[in-house]
Amino acid sequence: MSLQALAYLFFTIILGVVFAAIIVYTYGRKRKEKMEAPKYRILEDEDGQ
Repeated sequence: MSLQALAYLFFTIILGVVFAAIIVYTYGRKRKEKMEAPKYRILEDEDGQ
């Protein structure tokens, strides 16, 4: 493999790992409640009726 091909492969793997880390961080168990809160806030009645 050429140096350019190895650099491209390394960059692609790094991007995949970063993407996976973002997904795990965003949808992890610790953040689930924080991520779900806006969904339920939309459904709440604002004027209390």
